[in-house]
Amino acid sequence: MKQISVVLFVFILVLGSCLPDTNAIIKNLTTKSFKVTIDDKGSLANLIDLKTGKDYILKDSLAPLLSVRINNQIMYPISAKTNDSTLLLNFENDIVAIIKTEEKETHITFELISITKKDSVELIIWGPYPTSIQKTIGETIGVVRDENFAIGIQALNIKTLGGYPWNESDRMPAFDIFKEDNSNNMHPKSDGSVLYRVEAAMPITNGSSLQAYCRNRTIERIYSDVGHQKIIAPIYDDGGLMGSKIALFGCAEVKTLNTLGEIELAEGLPHPMIDGEWVKTNPNAGAAYLITSFKEDNVEEAIELTKKAGLKYLYHYGKTFKNWGHFDLDTDEFPNGIEGLKKCVEKAADHGVKIGTHCLSNFITTNDPYVTPIPDNRLAKVGSSIIVGNVNAEATEISILSPEYFNQMKNNNLKTVLIGEELIRYGNVSEEPPWRLLDCQRGAYETVASEHKSGEEISKLLDHSYKVFLTNADLTKEMSVTLANLYNQTGLRQISFDGLEGNRSTGLGTYGESLMPYVWYNSLSDELKDHLIVDASRTTHFFWHIYSRMNWGEPWYAGFRESQVEYRFNNQAYFKRNYMPGMLGWFKMTPETSVEDMEWMLAKSAGYDAGYALVADLTTVDQNGNSEKILKLIGDWEKLRISNSFTEKQKEAMRDNTKEFSIDRINDHEWHWQEIYSEITTHLKKDRQPGEPLYSTFAFDNPGENQVLNFIITANNCDVSGITIEINSYKKIEIPMTLKEGQILKYTDSNEVTLYNSNWDAIKTIKIDLSNFSINAGENLIDFNCKFDKADKDANIKLEIRMKLNTQLVVLNNQNTTVSK
Repeated sequence: MKQISVVLFVFILVLGSCLPDTNAIIKNLTTKSFKVTIDDKGSLANLIDLKTGKDYILKDSLAPLLSVRINNQIMYPISAKTNDSTLLLNFENDIVAIIKTEEKETHITFELISITKKDSVELIIWGPYPTSIQKTIGETIGVVRDENFAIGIQALNIKTLGGYPWNESDRMPAFDIFKEDNSNNMHPKSDGSVLYRVEAAMPITNGSSLQAYCRNRTIERIYSDVGHQKIIAPIYDDGGLMGSKIALFGCAEVKTLNTLGEIELAEGLPHPMIDGEWVKTNPNAGAAYLITSFKEDNVEEAIELTKKAGLKYLYHYGKTFKNWGHFDLDTDEFPNGIEGLKKCVEKAADHGVKIGTHCLSNFITTNDPYVTPIPDNRLAKVGSSIIVGNVNAEATEISILSPEYFNQMKNNNLKTVLIGEELIRYGNVSEEPPWRLLDCQRGAYETVASEHKSGEEISKLLDHSYKVFLTNADLTKEMSVTLANLYNQTGLRQISFDGLEGNRSTGLGTYGESLMPYVWYNSLSDELKDHLIVDASRTTHFFWHIYSRMNWGEPWYAGFRESQVEYRFNNQAYFKRNYMPGMLGWFKMTPETSVEDMEWMLAKSAGYDAGYALVADLTTVDQNGNSEKILKLIGDWEKLRISNSFTEKQKEAMRDNTKEFSIDRINDHEWHWQEIYSEITTHLKKDRQPGEPLYSTFAFDNPGENQVLNFIITANNCDVSGITIEINSYKKIEIPMTLKEGQILKYTDSNEVTLYNSNWDAIKTIKIDLSNFSINAGENLIDFNCKFDKADKDANIKLEIRMKLNTQLVVLNNQNTTVSK
């Protein structure tokens, strides 16, 4: 993709530099802050900030208002005329496009209302429009901006895609020649590694570009996508190219988000709210939330857990549905069905808690009525062939005319074909003609094995590695309405469209990804739209108008500090430059989760002003001895974050991954905020000759004042006893306690050392005189020793040193302005 994007924009620059500088301006279009001029060649000649007079068009670059593609060749307008509110663009081969223009206070709209030879036009392209802005490039939202001014493009209907047709799958290419830095900018790099993909805006040499396009979907086409080299995109009737519409706007940088909201309202785009405020400006769009399983008979416990954590959103993550497709509720979780779930929602609402649930978008389980006993013909297909010869109900080999859609095994998870009303699974395809499906299992998924005549259509079904089938566009829309009806009937207020990329099965690319949430949203009641949180693991230019946030980060593979940490933090720059709430993803609380690990995450949440999802089932919370303290800390940190009570300097410090922080409640309005210096070392069991010391010596630099040593000691793969700690070769303490494997010894500012089991249940405490056990500021040495009870080579003891640094007062900001000291 690197070669395509570079070649494309080099071509634009070179072609632009060859153009004569004598084109006449034929149309001026203005808003209250922005002017766009169009010349007699149908190109944008100026992008002007009316306040300063600065022109942001990238000079010597091609900037066609609209281009067309015919026979895979892009054609640019050769002349243009204007007539009141329309522009007439002339292309070669007698192609004429008529574009309606409209000037509004905040933006200018362009809509294709007519084009000749429309059946031969494969697609139209709005732009690319090159600008001289480089500082911040919002690739998804389609906005580029510097310190003073922002210029943006908005697709005004779902069929107009933010981006450029780099490939036939309508898949966004990677930002493979640019990288982010900590200031959210884009810069060239050489290694090609990136996080996010180009869409409505992208960096180019000396500036940026804005672009959108619309594909003619009245013709079936073959393309590569979803793990298949050849897949058929079926005809889709969305009115074709006519009606494709965009907005261009320019405004003061500080007014960009409000301008986007005004465009949504003016153009009838989705505009979801939270308690009467636009979701994009309401801080609760990025609120942390609790994920836990619950049933009708214990929902009160889940609600109480949510309240203890100081959170307002409870997300069901059990077996909500017994199938995906029809979204029938699981009777084990909700034996009273819709009414049972509705009562759960109402009980939560009585306590100020909103309930949501998880959805795997257009995934269809094999037990769903769309699959069995009679499969729906709208299940997505890779492609089709015909049967050669009659097939009886017992045949285990089926002859087909062509193998091309059946022998693609890379993403062939269920190996299922559809003939009439029968599903058949097959083992493989013969390697040479006559082409045959081999080792067929007839009447799969409780369909009926039947006879089939020669010449009947046989279709390879598209599937996913979750062992599910997918949908065509019509079935996607039907499922969306079904899901919306569930929300309307129960009052659910939060949804996560997981697996949204599955909707590429529609053959519509990113259009398909937006289609499901778009139909779902438009099918919701107005009451639900007034308080709604929508998240997903990915987004698109158009989906930005529907969703509240992107939230993804799997917690299953490691602890808080190890599971996809770099990915979670790097996401934040992407969110910021695309006007999205910060979110850190999912974190899983276990019985072993420590207060220190939880505060590490909570400080990062505050530093990035990013919400998160806490996965914590009721049993886990009961098992963790720190639960009460952890839940109280979650509520306190979240209250301070949402109210914007931390200063920017404090937030910057908390974003430093080498630092840790803690808060200590003074009263309902004030907290002590402390930086913690932490260093973790490991003492290993050693084999030495007689007389050789077995202790480990650790050097560390205390950046704080002189203070008493705080520590956490954990026994791993063994029992240990005889623990000694000696500071700076003269102050020695002996801890008369045996640690069983997995147990933890912790000391924090008192005259007691506490022994915990691995779940942080206190076992016992011992009095100890640590008054003279102080650490100097600056360099220190610690000698650590213990006795290991067995010769396990993996036996070790972990020592974590924790020292307090500066302490500051943080005051709760009830007015949502910074008042921290």
